[in-house]
Amino acid sequence: MDVEEGPLKIYFVPYLAPGHMIPLSDIALYFASRGHHVTIITTPSNAQTLRKSHNLQVHTFEFPYQEVGLPDGVENLSVVTNLENSIRIYQATMLLRGPIENFVEQYPPDCIVADFLYSWMDDLANKLRIPRLVFNGFSLFAICAMESLKAHPIINDSAGSFVIPNFPHHITINSMPPMEFKRVVDPLLTVALKSYGFIINNFVELDGEEYVHHYEKTTGHKAWHLGPASLICRTVEDQAERGQKSVLGVHECLSWLNSKRDNSVLYICFGTICFFPDKQLYEMACAIEASGHGFIWVVPEKKGKDDESEEEKEKWLPKGFEERNREKGMIIRGWAPQVLILGHPAVGAFLTHCGWNSTVEAVSAGVPMITWPVHTDQFYNEKLITQVRGIGVEVGAEEWRFSGYWESEELVARDRIEKAVRRLLDGGDEADDIRRRAQEFRKKARQAVQEGGSSHKNLTALIDDLKRLRDSKPRD
Repeated sequence: MDVEEGPLKIYFVPYLAPGHMIPLSDIALYFASRGHHVTIITTPSNAQTLRKSHNLQVHTFEFPYQEVGLPDGVENLSVVTNLENSIRIYQATMLLRGPIENFVEQYPPDCIVADFLYSWMDDLANKLRIPRLVFNGFSLFAICAMESLKAHPIINDSAGSFVIPNFPHHITINSMPPMEFKRVVDPLLTVALKSYGFIINNFVELDGEEYVHHYEKTTGHKAWHLGPASLICRTVEDQAERGQKSVLGVHECLSWLNSKRDNSVLYICFGTICFFPDKQLYEMACAIEASGHGFIWVVPEKKGKDDESEEEKEKWLPKGFEERNREKGMIIRGWAPQVLILGHPAVGAFLTHCGWNSTVEAVSAGVPMITWPVHTDQFYNEKLITQVRGIGVEVGAEEWRFSGYWESEELVARDRIEKAVRRLLDGGDEADDIRRRAQEFRKKARQAVQEGGSSHKNLTALIDDLKRLRDSKPRD
């Protein structure tokens, strides 16, 4: 059957967290750039953020604050600082099911692309006889690892390391995943495998053909690599406004970086939902200072209690730290223009939690990584970065948390952090080899999204598939 030329009508329904919403909205832009009718379904506050950075059609539903006990205007995980409120965000998004279903049934699309947390989308897509594509912000490598553990469970009551069973590479993970994580994610993956396919914010060359084949062979399911999504943002203005508005002026940030030597600055950021205890931040600060290297350190905005003094709110920093490092370093409290920072030649290494958004942005910029996973898929991503692709070094984190909000007596000591920083920024053969490989993957990332590249071809093939499905559907 010949594919008709009429544009597709596609709805995108991202989860209300930056790591899910930003890349899926970027991918929606990919489809829109091919002339298809794209609508993002979200809530009013999130729509304001999207409209500033994405020129896309947005349809909103009022967020049910009162039903779950959240303040007005709190509609995204990026603005909550504890597990209780993150659960309330999830509960509120689940209450949107009825309004979204009514809208989609009244104005059915040709395809719906929904976050895998919305497992109820499976019933809706089947009812309307439309293909459903699933997005969860993970790498295919991580999804393969999770599927291997589902199919070949490891009976191990300790919190020790383990080897991923039935896997293309011999991969040892530093810590067992928490049972709470598996209890949440495994059923969601099972429902996701009923979909038409996964959309992956990555390019095949980074995940590896071996994992594409492994995934299809073990699951019988299709995954479409369409990334890196961050490369859709071409201009400085696009990159600066991606996600939220930076708390620091972009010009100020870039001017500071312009004054530094190439590959001399350590960029430190652990995403929007990773809140280290003060003791751990203190160890990190001591290590950064001892390394002697320049740095940009992004930390979550410290809310503090109203009755706390400014000094008490800043107890996570050694006394006099900012004064001593005024020329050498910069601390950004809140949102930072990460894509712009990583793309600057002065940045020589990235200390990261291995969240997939951050990981693929660093790869796209050719920046080697110092890996410090904390929760969800991050321990799997670490091994893809360090062991499989050789573009980073490990701090040696061994505590796999259920979420990014916790208190812990277990600390990664300052000497381990300093050692990892020096391995990349002090120079030497190992650092040179890692930097060379990182630059090679940077080139591959950019080639992937250009005409004739792997992600560009995948998008064309997926669009053709969706058109065939639309045109073969019986007319009512």
